[in-house]
Amino acid sequence: MLTRRDFLKLSLLSLGSLALRPLDSAFPPLPPPDLEGQQGRVLAGNIHVYRQPSFGSEKVKTYWRDTILPITGVTIGDAEPAYNRVWYRIGGEGFAHSGDIQPVRTTLNEPVASLPEGGALAEVTVPYTEARWGASESSAIAYRLYYETTHWADRIVHDARGEAWYRLLEDKWGLHYYAPARHLRIIPASELGPLSPHVPPQEKRIAVNLAEQLVIAYEGGRPVFATRAATGAIFSNGNYTTPIGRHYTFRKRPSRHMAAGEIGSNGYDLPGVPWVSYITESGIAFHGTYWHNDYGRPRSHGCINLTAQASKWIYRWTLPTVPPDEQSIHEETGTRVDVF
Repeated sequence: MLTRRDFLKLSLLSLGSLALRPLDSAFPPLPPPDLEGQQGRVLAGNIHVYRQPSFGSEKVKTYWRDTILPITGVTIGDAEPAYNRVWYRIGGEGFAHSGDIQPVRTTLNEPVASLPEGGALAEVTVPYTEARWGASESSAIAYRLYYETTHWADRIVHDARGEAWYRLLEDKWGLHYYAPARHLRIIPASELGPLSPHVPPQEKRIAVNLAEQLVIAYEGGRPVFATRAATGAIFSNGNYTTPIGRHYTFRKRPSRHMAAGEIGSNGYDLPGVPWVSYITESGIAFHGTYWHNDYGRPRSHGCINLTAQASKWIYRWTLPTVPPDEQSIHEETGTRVDVF
């Protein structure tokens, strides 16, 4: 099992994932993260910037949801909260806790000339973009789509100014909306292939340690990957803890619109949840998370929340393999997952 020192090293791996790394036995010193062009999106209704990386320090500024901030450093703060001591330096103003800031970047893309028959998977590469009911800036907004969310693009449309838009499939109710093509990249098939395909399926397994909020993947008896998680919690309206026991990643899809309940009472409406690997028929899954960056404590409705990068690794490493031109796959079994 990982030591607490190793666990903290996992937290400082990089700005983009802060919580994942291929494992090795020695844990060599980690290089500093590349902060050139690094930004952070505010996730909570508001956050405070503090003089020092501590909630007991002086507050120097307040920012509101979806504000985009410059991240110029990353450090370990004081002892609280013990499960997540990662803080970001915000320009020259001070420090903000990482839990309510999504690391993002702004990357504009050249629209593709055509899409394959049936469409292709696309990923948002800007902090957020407005999806509209029509391919025009004057059309009503359907959803705000966030960084690293994934969507199925099935058509290219040009507006009156000649700007390209991708038509995106809303996969829960079968609707369509449109987003500026320059804000999404079409993910190449080479990026969707399986990881470690040479390893016999029975040699792969995943351990989900609820007490430590830690996910570790093994090939044989050797750990090859670890990431912090946020698993199911108990809310005022019910017990949503992640089910203990042996499961399998029998159903997978690269994107899913997840919505349930009333948003004002622990409900949610989340388009484009990326890299979903289901382990139960009731919908419990590993998946990427863009509405918090607070791993290390239970806080989900039962699923195993991971960073987008970590969930993509799990998605590609586990069985069954989803073909790049397919939106989902469902088989009787998959990679073993032990939750304890």
